[in-house]
Amino acid sequence: MKARSLAAGVLALSLVAAACGDDDDTTADDTVDTAAPEPAEEPSEEPAEEPAEEPSTETTTATTEAAGECNPLPLVQEGMLTVATGETVFPPWMGAGEDDFDDPSTGTGYEGALVFALAEEMGFTADQVTFVRTGFDEVIAPGSKDWDFNIQQYSITPERDEVVDFSDGYYTVDQAIIGAADSPAASATSIADLKPLRIGAAIGTTSLDYAEAIIDPDGEVQVYDDNSAAKAAFDAGQVDAIVFDLPTAYYITAVEITDASIIGILPEGDAPDELGMLFEDGNPLVPCVNAALQTLSDNGTLEALEQEWLAAGGDIPVFDS
Repeated sequence: MKARSLAAGVLALSLVAAACGDDDDTTADDTVDTAAPEPAEEPSEEPAEEPAEEPSTETTTATTEAAGECNPLPLVQEGMLTVATGETVFPPWMGAGEDDFDDPSTGTGYEGALVFALAEEMGFTADQVTFVRTGFDEVIAPGSKDWDFNIQQYSITPERDEVVDFSDGYYTVDQAIIGAADSPAASATSIADLKPLRIGAAIGTTSLDYAEAIIDPDGEVQVYDDNSAAKAAFDAGQVDAIVFDLPTAYYITAVEITDASIIGILPEGDAPDELGMLFEDGNPLVPCVNAALQTLSDNGTLEALEQEWLAAGGDIPVFDS
């Protein structure tokens, strides 16, 4: 839909340009006037009207370029939107229906529903969306990608942005810490209280970055290959507490480690942790996806999806810095 409106904008600009061209085509003969000159008109006492404000050349150029890049859409497979996601997908992000676990094609979960909303906004039907699976960390690297974008809770960071591209943010995530009710973590209320504890997180995640940079415990942060391994270590009592993003923490404590609870929401770090879709560096599809994402934000779709899939009840304390 966005591509169509941009194309319409190009057409309008073309018509304006054509109109200007007609004026320039007037021949020299057309301007010869053999009649006696008319006496000059008295100058008007009315002030001259302010000239109409010219549209920004920069904005016009950007719009025209975006329309050119998005019509047709630059895809790895013509007519199909190829979306990469995790080797296993988890609620509440994808596969969140009762019988939909690990099935991104159902459009359930926040990211699953977002993919199909974006696809529709970009002019795809549901059967024109296909999924492929990748690991999390392995794709944050230079080189060509055989998918259009990858979505699996990638935080936008300057370091990652040096080797891949990101869409605009689609969700601002809080970090949270979970622990057992009878563990030393249960009484923690501040970052200082967490320092003597054994803290764990999964490799390649901003949860690990947060644990190392902000919590900075007295001992080394225990690093695990993925969230599943981190959860297994927690179950085995190898760590006192583990850091996850808040929506994942809700799911883990409700479904997977039901004897643990969210001890608290951790204070924000140096900058908001925004999630974005990951693209091959220089992929011209990025502005097309951003345009569709902006529409979904403006019309309330993003907020509605967040409320449907990510909002959870209960009062969770926020830790002191």
